Amino acid sequence: MTVTVNDNKELVVPQSVRRQAGIKPGDRIEFKVSGGIINIIPELPSADHDYTPAQRKVVDARLAEARKGPYHGPFDSAEEAIKFLKKEIRTRKARRKTP
Repeated sequence: MTVTVNDNKELVVPQSVRRQAGIKPGDRIEFKVSGGIINIIPELPSADHDYTPAQRKVVDARLAEARKGPYHGPFDSAEEAIKFLKKEIRTRKARRKTP
């Protein structure tokens, strides 16, 4: 759809475009401009109110751990890293054998 920009200070997004994008009255949206292209990004609602404070604490702790990634170490040498990996393999194999 094409619209004509006039002297008003605001640009109106046509109703059919808002409907296709799922934008409803009261929604918050962000405008980002890059290389002459305007992106309209809806602000997603926060899920913070869906959790009790205790649950939120667990979620936050797990997210913090996940941000660290599956990394171990640092190791002082390649040999130390190999030793760790071999031990990890043994541990995982033992866990698989245990019902």
